[in-house]
Amino acid sequence: MFGKQLVTEMIDRSAENGADRRRFLQTAGLAGMGVVGATVLPGMTGTASAATVSPQQAAAEAPSDAAVLNFALNLEYLEAEFYSHAVFGHGLADKLTTGSGDRGKVVGGRKVKFSSKRVERYANEIAWDEVNHVEFIRSALGKAKVSRPSIDLKSSFTAAARAAGLINAKQTFDPYANENNFLLAAFLFEDVGVTAYKGAAPLITNKTYLEAAAGIMAIEAYHAATVRTTLFEKGLFAQAKAISDARDSLDGKVDLDRGIFLRGKANIAPADKHGIAYSRTPGQVLNIVYLNPKPVKRGGFFPAGVNGEVNTSA
Repeated sequence: MFGKQLVTEMIDRSAENGADRRRFLQTAGLAGMGVVGATVLPGMTGTASAATVSPQQAAAEAPSDAAVLNFALNLEYLEAEFYSHAVFGHGLADKLTTGSGDRGKVVGGRKVKFSSKRVERYANEIAWDEVNHVEFIRSALGKAKVSRPSIDLKSSFTAAARAAGLINAKQTFDPYANENNFLLAAFLFEDVGVTAYKGAAPLITNKTYLEAAAGIMAIEAYHAATVRTTLFEKGLFAQAKAISDARDSLDGKVDLDRGIFLRGKANIAPADKHGIAYSRTPGQVLNIVYLNPKPVKRGGFFPAGVNGEVNTSA
């Protein structure tokens, strides 16, 4: 039914490590098909300079599709926990947090008292989307999925707000205190999600996974536009710019971010001169969620780091 090369590619992209690969073989009953010798691509823990590796070496060291999806799953855990607490007053069900790696706890989070029914409805829709993303990616990964890592929804926001200059060194920032704080916190995540999926897309070789990732990216873009539009309507231009500048200060020298007001005009869809969304490498995304411009493996919203092979900031 399947050619050997196709099966080999399926196996290569089925898991992050040899143990998962062997389980895949056993589960799929492929051990007798002459493909047991196939090798799994090594994982990627950061970003490598194109000048220091050959194209062949770069291909060999590229992360597997499962590693890329698990990286995305960590981000979806963060978003789903943030929105679930804000809308439902609780986090993800335990059954949606299991997998390989250390399963961590979530610190902080509570239900927001929204001041407008409109924003509450937006938040409700986004929350369900993020929970559905977690369920979908976990299902796609099967036994290769990672568990939810430790997530900080409390002190991390204060650190981010201080870095952005929204508050001083003696103040704290509670993203659940009111509607505006919630929207600014959501703005911190949503734009990063869009650039993360766009940056990860070239790393995915399985067309089914790629289509799914494109679909999730589209939804994240809808979320980001909703949050950006609402912040614009509320006139929170300076606050949004401060957050955008803070993100840019973390992910390297290239300007990959835009506020909601640019050159005297609305800037709901941040794009380059070609009208194309910006991309961030996994390492750059981790710089932001770790709240650290240096190569590290933990910090910020993930105090113990993310689970999976893609885990080091740039």
